[in-house]
Amino acid sequence: MTTELANIEHRDYTGSKLGMWFFLFTEILLFGGLFLVYSVYRYMNAAEFHAAATGLSTVMGTANTVILLTSSLTMALAITALQRGNTRASIQLQATTIVLGLVFLVNKYIEWSGHIHEGIYPNAPELLARGHGQTLFYGLYYVMTGLHGLHVVAGLVLIGIMLTQTVRRQITGSDHVKLENAGLYWHLVDLIWIYLFPLFYLIT
Repeated sequence: MTTELANIEHRDYTGSKLGMWFFLFTEILLFGGLFLVYSVYRYMNAAEFHAAATGLSTVMGTANTVILLTSSLTMALAITALQRGNTRASIQLQATTIVLGLVFLVNKYIEWSGHIHEGIYPNAPELLARGHGQTLFYGLYYVMTGLHGLHVVAGLVLIGIMLTQTVRRQITGSDHVKLENAGLYWHLVDLIWIYLFPLFYLIT
């Protein structure tokens, strides 16, 4: 009976992991399509894209990159801590990950607000006056970073649920597959930003 239960638990673990990897694959396809669209438009409007990129803050983009990379580290450490039986450390690290994610969103809000205040947003007269290429650049910027921001929000909600379940001991060192899956999702969110950062902020 013990062996049968172990086999069932192993199948559940494997199925859960495979399901998450399949979901992540669909997310990669989504952003991969957007990256392809970006590449085509950038090739067709190289000079205009470069000019538009000068309006973005490299400092803000770099800060957000560091924040997300750090949050990816704290999430990985949270999983490791739980696997080693240190529930308290895992809880603290999950909470730290959430705080870092919120800081990222606040920075992005400040950045977007600055652009909107300057009249740089889709269909704004100020932006349309700059020409077709720059309009395309900022259109893609708002769509891609906005979609990424929604994924950050979803990731924070997911980690918040994992944190609650860890506090309630519903996720433990011997049953942590849900936390691992949440970690995989968060790492994907970070990875997408690593591609977005150079495409928009470091364009040459």
